[in-house]
Amino acid sequence: MKSNELLLLREDLERRARDMGARSFGIADLTPARDAIVAQGGEFLAGFERALSVGIGLGDGIVDQLPRHKEVTVARTYDQLYITVNQSLNRLALRLSSILDEHGFEVLIIPASDVLDSENAYGLFSHKLAARLAGLGWIGPSCLLITPEMGPRVRWVTVLTNAPFEAGTILPDRCEDCQLCVEACPPKAFTGRRFDPAEPREVRFDVHKCMEYRRYLQDKVTGVRVCGMCVHVCPFGQR
Repeated sequence: MKSNELLLLREDLERRARDMGARSFGIADLTPARDAIVAQGGEFLAGFERALSVGIGLGDGIVDQLPRHKEVTVARTYDQLYITVNQSLNRLALRLSSILDEHGFEVLIIPASDVLDSENAYGLFSHKLAARLAGLGWIGPSCLLITPEMGPRVRWVTVLTNAPFEAGTILPDRCEDCQLCVEACPPKAFTGRRFDPAEPREVRFDVHKCMEYRRYLQDKVTGVRVCGMCVHVCPFGQR
């Protein structure tokens, strides 16, 4: 496919994604992260050198209420929003992958919130990795992908492909010395260390503290594993 045809295809994909509710759309070059991708999901993923990273925003109306996440109505409303957005992302990814397939490109959908290792909360592939490499945001001390426009108030889906689209440029970390997410975390799961792609997640985030707190909320408080304080408190994305 010629370069102008690729550009038109990319524009068509983005237009369709936004028509289906996407707020963020970008192309990631995955080759710099090959080793990390293989370590997490397996060698077969390394056959895809590009990724479509697509995000749908979470509604401010409920995210703004997350300091009250121990109230059943708030927790359950956010939980349903989370599920609904993930379903929308998966439908969107299926549509985009079908278009790429029609043009003869290989594709692999990584579903939203896909979990491969439930004990350590790892998926087959990192949506945040793709979004960062696509230039849609940076990783904050909360280990969340922070976008300039919506902060961490975004859910992501990824479509891996061999279509040789031009990729985005990685954004610099704009959190600077901000530690609001670290301070707001109820179980104190974050260390405050800034993101370094060469370091494991564990130096920044104790996922088991987070999971234990959310299990407590589900079992003893609201019936669902909803906290979201790190999403709520981030200055990026707040109105």
